[in-house]
Amino acid sequence: MQNNETLNILFIGDIVGKPGRQIVKSLLPKVIDQYKIEFVIANAENSAGGFGITEKVAQELFSYGIDLITTGNHVWDKKEAIPYIAKESRILRPLNYPQGVPGFGSIVTKTRKNNLIAVINVSGRVFMNLLDCPFKSTEEEIKRIREQTKVILIDFHAEATSEKMAFGYYFDGQVSAVLGTHTHVQTADERILPKGTAYITDVGMTGPEDSIIGFKKDEILEKFLTQMPKKFDVPSAASIFSAVVVQIDKATATSKNIIRLMLRQ
Repeated sequence: MQNNETLNILFIGDIVGKPGRQIVKSLLPKVIDQYKIEFVIANAENSAGGFGITEKVAQELFSYGIDLITTGNHVWDKKEAIPYIAKESRILRPLNYPQGVPGFGSIVTKTRKNNLIAVINVSGRVFMNLLDCPFKSTEEEIKRIREQTKVILIDFHAEATSEKMAFGYYFDGQVSAVLGTHTHVQTADERILPKGTAYITDVGMTGPEDSIIGFKKDEILEKFLTQMPKKFDVPSAASIFSAVVVQIDKATATSKNIIRLMLRQ
């Protein structure tokens, strides 16, 4: 799967609650070994009880072998985590929040085999919070990062398929991968775009399979039927592990392959 000319990056789709964390603990070592992974990224904005992240949960996920955590619109749901997010560079929040917001929107770091890579976390705006323009914000960040490394992966946390596809094609050839998150539904459109960028509209969810996007079915159905406020809980159910492996050519920083994974215990 890997040789001296390539590096393999694993990106795990939105981890939801304790069931999502448990399947990561169970399956991640096997996936790392099978695909010769040298860096693991996971979106974990729903990893603490289904909404947000805490320092304790983040440390748990790091202990399982995750190297970097990305987030999205639920990043601030656990208010007590804000001071931790402000100082922990291994947790990213969307780059396109206004200037002065705590935390980090990107990172340049090294893999386990000492290869230099960068990761950017950015949020879409269609049916989402109206943050700064994701296209312009990312464009400026890429210019800065490419002075250090051309191996760049982006977690584009967005709702609309059209916005995600537009974003992928806009940055085709400028980054190694554009990987969509947020909908919790894995899409079967993984591909290498014409100029060498790996793309998928949504990596999917890592969490309870017998659910509605990770939450108890009866609670979600009641919300749709009544439109009344409702607390959503994560069920204790067997989980799926949704992820992609991106194989990157170290010489060109373009992607040679993207492999979509949906695993069960």
